[in-house]
Amino acid sequence: MDTKTFKGRSLLTWLDYTGEEIRALLDLSKQVKEEKKRGETHQRFAGKTVALIFEKHSTRTRSAFETAVGEEGGYPVFLSPADIHLGEKETIEDTARVLGRMYSAIQFRGYKQATVEALAKYSGVPVYNGLTDDYHPTQVLADVQTIEENFGPAKGKKLCFVGDGRNNVARSLMVISAKLGIHFTIVTPPSLNPDPVLVGKCEPLAAATGSKICVSADTAEVEGACAIYTDVWASMGEEAKKAERVTLLSPYQVNQTLMDKTGRRDTIFLHCLPAIRNEEVTAEVIDGPQTRVWDEAENRKHTIKAIMLATI
Repeated sequence: MDTKTFKGRSLLTWLDYTGEEIRALLDLSKQVKEEKKRGETHQRFAGKTVALIFEKHSTRTRSAFETAVGEEGGYPVFLSPADIHLGEKETIEDTARVLGRMYSAIQFRGYKQATVEALAKYSGVPVYNGLTDDYHPTQVLADVQTIEENFGPAKGKKLCFVGDGRNNVARSLMVISAKLGIHFTIVTPPSLNPDPVLVGKCEPLAAATGSKICVSADTAEVEGACAIYTDVWASMGEEAKKAERVTLLSPYQVNQTLMDKTGRRDTIFLHCLPAIRNEEVTAEVIDGPQTRVWDEAENRKHTIKAIMLATI
């Protein structure tokens, strides 16, 4: 696919992209990773600037965007709520209009999906969702790349998310799996089942690509999975619910016993990080031979660079 078809587009959720388009971005990400390994340097963002708006703390997303832009000769500008009037003293729409006149693209990491959507609607430049309460699209592109580095094409493979089935990573994995033909299972207590509206959107997409979406409370459903994925039990902004989540999700801890339930010796472990060892995952698993979380974290940079190369 000609990447010119991406020029000027935002990435708010993978619902807005076809499977073929996602596949093209994965191919481009693999290309830039190989370039990096070979020690090549490029200046494809020379003269470009990217505004990085962060309402939430970040290690991987901020580092990935800043280094990806900088390595290509561009200039990233970090903007926290203390630095700009985002929704305070100035509407989000007005901020978007101003930033769109000064920057080549905008990244937003924060709480409301409506905020990143408004930035995209009014800025006139590509806007990237670096994480909202609803979606985390750049993360899951890196996740798929990591799976493919271990197992080849992801279509037809089985991926299981174990933990809070409502969170932004689980939601985004469901969407990208449906688009790419990955069999996706969420193993979660019923009270944390994913949004049925989103499941209803993803099921026909999955059917069209030959995959299945499954939601279950039974950890036996991990059988056959090539990858087990989890995330922290209380996401940013939900710290007050920590004790409740620990009680609810302790039976869903990813430990070696659960990893062995896949029936595959080659199953890998994934986590978007940061991780709390011996809560959602044991140290034995995340630091053991099946973990691929460090490759996964590195791939955030390559996939983000690919997304920007295609769209700016």
